[in-house]
Amino acid sequence: MAAQAEAERERRAKIIHAEGEFQASEKLAEAGTIIAREPVTLQLRYLQTLTEIASERNSTLIFPLPIDLISMFMRKEAPAHQSDEKTTK
Repeated sequence: MAAQAEAERERRAKIIHAEGEFQASEKLAEAGTIIAREPVTLQLRYLQTLTEIASERNSTLIFPLPIDLISMFMRKEAPAHQSDEKTTK
């Protein structure tokens, strides 16, 4: 009788866990839809995560710059570099 009760408790716990996983997966799918519709939300979430990490621990964070921002500066730098080459020839 005790083994049967224990098995029933385990069954209920597994069902509760599975329902929680299902709800979490639904929310993740919903979040993916929102992020696909509004890509800036991913950047905002990234910044929020960095804020949480920084407040939890006193540690160094490496903050990568978006490649679009870096390439913008590289494009502006290229013409000046090319004009230098022409004057040296």
